[in-house]
Amino acid sequence: MLAADTEPSRTIVRAAVRYLLDRLADTAPGRSVEVRIPPHAAVQCIAGPHHTRGTPPNVVEMDAPTWIALATGTLAWPEALAAGRIRASGSRADLSSHLPLTLD
Repeated sequence: MLAADTEPSRTIVRAAVRYLLDRLADTAPGRSVEVRIPPHAAVQCIAGPHHTRGTPPNVVEMDAPTWIALATGTLAWPEALAAGRIRASGSRADLSSHLPLTLD
């Protein structure tokens, strides 16, 4: 466990982002939305029409602290969106029904 005044290492943040994105892909399988957490990782998820080339029509992008907070339930989708912490485009780019994630 980290002390409240310390920052986790880049390796720990990358591992947490990757794990949580994998959980999202497991709980919402599909390829209609791409979720990007640069520079750590990206996944495709949510059932529906999918793209095959170029930038997908449904993209969600945010920084690692925002993603970790959303995935673990310490931040709600509407608040993050209103604060400009999420960039979402496309009709399927609302992840609120899939968050927070259940962690096993």
